[in-house]
Amino acid sequence: MHRRRIRFAKAETPVVYYSYLYEDVERETEVANSPANEPQQWVHLNGVLTPKAEAHLSIYDHGFLYGDGAFEGIRVYNGNIFRLHEHLARLYRSLKALHFDLNVDIETLKLRIVETVRANQHTTGYIRLSVSRGVGLGLDPKHLKSDPTVVISTEQLRLYPQEMYEKGLEVVTASTRVPPAVCIDPQVKSLGRYVNNINAKMEANRLGAGEALMLNMEGNVAEATGDNIFLVKNGILSTPPSHQGALPGITRGAVMEIAKELNIPCHESVMTLYDVYNADESFLTGTAAEVIAMVRCDGRDIGNGLPGKMTQCLIKAFRERTYQDGTKI
Repeated sequence: MHRRRIRFAKAETPVVYYSYLYEDVERETEVANSPANEPQQWVHLNGVLTPKAEAHLSIYDHGFLYGDGAFEGIRVYNGNIFRLHEHLARLYRSLKALHFDLNVDIETLKLRIVETVRANQHTTGYIRLSVSRGVGLGLDPKHLKSDPTVVISTEQLRLYPQEMYEKGLEVVTASTRVPPAVCIDPQVKSLGRYVNNINAKMEANRLGAGEALMLNMEGNVAEATGDNIFLVKNGILSTPPSHQGALPGITRGAVMEIAKELNIPCHESVMTLYDVYNADESFLTGTAAEVIAMVRCDGRDIGNGLPGKMTQCLIKAFRERTYQDGTKI
């Protein structure tokens, strides 16, 4: 297959990109959000499609008590659930690592997600899939009184203001570190792991920054609070490997595939703050964040302080892919 070699000129002015997930949704929200016009919303709770107002969990659910569970955040774009199979495959890997006995196969779970999205007429937005070990007081799982709790819901979720998608993010480095990989494997997308990410996000909020970078115990860059990080230096794209504390993100994987198709050199590598400060470009990726330029870190401009040409190219290619790669509802 012929591959195109892309050349990137120095960025002079930013190309304005909108968070396209909300382009159509926001036009409708002003009218649709009034209680009189709000349609019935549904949640898939333990295999049953349930009105959202009637969906309740036990106070002794292990996910609520101990963060004992796993989850996936998924996007649907214009009726296309982006990379649904990849999300579910990662969920089942997480559950296996946590030693869950989930008596639901992947195809059944996929059908339940599609059913929930259809019931809520949720053609564009966010899907949350959460699984806890079950119900029971006490740490010991042998005392659980039920099968795992499985909840599927839909919502509109916006991680950053529109202005940040247009101009790029300013970030700070958080003092809160990611848990060591030898303690909590970052490949497991578990409920309890994110307390550190929440603390780091609050640090960014206190400083008025859009996002926070998180380091591992060795002082290397792992990820942002809800995103993976990419750097561009001399035309080469790099991102931290999972053993450095980074979740192997679905959007991260899609961007790496796109880079390969465009013949952009891309590899995993250990990353320090020195590398971030001296990068030509940087951007963050995640299901909630999508792809967003990072233009300033700890008071230092990254490159010329504007979204770079390679970043803009990859954002465009990613957006095109979200409408094609996935499961149609």
